Amino acid sequence: MQSADRQWFDEAYYQRFYFDKKTSVVDPAHAARLGAFVCSYLQYVRVPVQRVLDVGCGIGLWRDAIAQHFPQASYHGVEYSDYLCQRYGWERGSVVDYAPADGQPFDLVICQGVLPYLSPADLKLALANLARLSRGALYVEAVAREDYERDIIDDELTDPRLYRHRAELYRRGLAQGFTELGGGVWLSQRADVPLFALEALQH
Repeated sequence: MQSADRQWFDEAYYQRFYFDKKTSVVDPAHAARLGAFVCSYLQYVRVPVQRVLDVGCGIGLWRDAIAQHFPQASYHGVEYSDYLCQRYGWERGSVVDYAPADGQPFDLVICQGVLPYLSPADLKLALANLARLSRGALYVEAVAREDYERDIIDDELTDPRLYRHRAELYRRGLAQGFTELGGGVWLSQRADVPLFALEALQH
């Protein structure tokens, strides 16, 4: 089994899932709430945020939230789609093996809706790479097999080509470099941020 091909993410794909209001997965109100939650939680636990990486940034939905909540931070978008890189000027790259040119990790790494497109082998590489890329925090959003089993996935708005990885596969890979805080937020083990026992999830 192979990961998604770059050619999948063409203009037609983004027209269906982002630009056409009838089939778009984008809910501006949801995006604003999510951005406020993640950024506010990081401010609460005192993760300093100066450098932000959005890997698989798509049309850049996180850029406004970062500008609002961390106005001093730089935002860097990395995208697998040739079409979006040409349209928005993102750096071309993959979560599987992306490395910044300056070699420096980021205070916040965002990876939303990307990982289910990866094969099990590439997913393992990507989760390890996320640990290398973040020195502060990580936000991950990925549908898992359990979400399908619980019938909480909207099939009309979900790409049928996604892999249905178990949640445990994601958690096991991320636990090598992060502590889970809940809500998709993970704290890098390199971050000098003290947590109370009940603030960290144990599995």
